[in-house]
Amino acid sequence: MKNKYLVIYNELVNMIQKGKYKAGEILPSEHEMCERFTTSRETIRKALNLLSQNGYIQKIRGKGSVVLDHNKFEFPVSGLTSFKELSEQLGQDVSTYVYELYLEPADSEVGRKLNCSKGQKLWRIVRAREISGERIILDKDYIREDIVPGLTKQIAENSLYHYIENELNLAISFAKKEIVVEPVTEEDENYLDLDGHTQVVVIRSYVYLADATVFQFTESRHRPDKFQFVDFARRTK
Repeated sequence: MKNKYLVIYNELVNMIQKGKYKAGEILPSEHEMCERFTTSRETIRKALNLLSQNGYIQKIRGKGSVVLDHNKFEFPVSGLTSFKELSEQLGQDVSTYVYELYLEPADSEVGRKLNCSKGQKLWRIVRAREISGERIILDKDYIREDIVPGLTKQIAENSLYHYIENELNLAISFAKKEIVVEPVTEEDENYLDLDGHTQVVVIRSYVYLADATVFQFTESRHRPDKFQFVDFARRTK
């Protein structure tokens, strides 16, 4: 069978997600899996490597493949990744719901921080992100309309960054971010499945093009039990 390791990978993911193999448990040995799936050790190793890459297991020498807690999704703090790109890495069922998409005068504090001049307008976009049946991220975006014209609900449901980079041919370069924990708001209660949580993790970002023009402010609000925020740090002298 072509790409049999993917079939095995998907079956093991399904078993982990349904609790057949729980966090901290050790998967059957490679030999046992070879017999179970009637395949070669090389195919099993490919499936296990993919499980490891996607955060489902950790291979420990002398112990085997330990199942990791996959109830929390890794969210890269230092990266500048669109939700669509992140969702492809998660390998989960995801959806985006657009609740607001309209133009407003850029006379707010956000407009000033985005260096908008008098008469310019900002897109205001409010979207909830659903992962595995739960709405656990609320994104509120403000984007300069003079730089990013022509936004539609379909674009907002798909990927703003794909539209900006591939349709408008703009180069997104870097962002300044702030991470805080705040009490839930009425908006959070309306748009998120909070499951009793009274606080959310908030990431506020100003996003810049390659020429250092700031064009977007995003407030991304996350249910705290569903994410672990990760970074890669290198010591310098």
